[in-house]
Amino acid sequence: MTSTAPPLTPDLIAGLKRVQLAHFRPVAAELLQTATTQRWSPEQLLRTLLTTEIAGRDRANQAARLKAAGFPVEKTFDAFQIAVSSVPEATVNYVASLEWLHAQENLCLIGPAGTGKTHLLLAAGRAAVLAGHKVKYLIAADLVETLYRGLADNTVGKVIDTLLRHDAILVDELGFAPLDEVGTQLLFRFVAAAYERRSLGVASHWPFDQWGRFLPQQSTAASLLDRLLHHAVIVVTDGESFRMKEARSRTPARRIAPFGSGGGSDAPVA
Repeated sequence: MTSTAPPLTPDLIAGLKRVQLAHFRPVAAELLQTATTQRWSPEQLLRTLLTTEIAGRDRANQAARLKAAGFPVEKTFDAFQIAVSSVPEATVNYVASLEWLHAQENLCLIGPAGTGKTHLLLAAGRAAVLAGHKVKYLIAADLVETLYRGLADNTVGKVIDTLLRHDAILVDELGFAPLDEVGTQLLFRFVAAAYERRSLGVASHWPFDQWGRFLPQQSTAASLLDRLLHHAVIVVTDGESFRMKEARSRTPARRIAPFGSGGGSDAPVA
């Protein structure tokens, strides 16, 4: 049974606090005792000190980047159901490799609701954070609202510059609600500013040829798509909603009909 390590003297504790060795400080007494009993060389003790502190700072920085990214839930590639997805495994692996991010390409996910777009977008964002990148996740409506606020006080450029400090900006649910002419111009300004500078991740249930349904200015929509797709990885999802499949499996006594079918006892469960 090992004896309890003697506490550090107040001057050593004060010195460690001053040089901000926050991750080494809690284990310093134990490491010093180990170094003494095992007769570590000064070089070995110094190496252990640096390794402990660097590992602790890396963990803290990673946790801070994950929090700042704003992911609503945790999604991983391991949890993605490739076997029942319409997305080829090779495509999922490419997205997971982050080669598109390293090449400053965009990631565009297009397909019906519930077919894995948001899962892949969030998994890609999490993988990027774990690889050391700064990522920001936004719902499209929140992005446009933020740009609108910048328009009100003439800080749109500053808002966009702040967003572009991230290596990747992920915009989910694009097209969920139609934009007016001002919103379309603001979105274009953001995409144009990011063009060939930062990677954008975009998820939308609208095929590209139907983006005019939520972008009222056809010329602006065309210019936006031109910049978004010039350097882009396009992933098209299809099939039945994963959420509807899970709901059906949880309620075997009551059939869940596809949307648009008749009502009565066969009507979809909300």
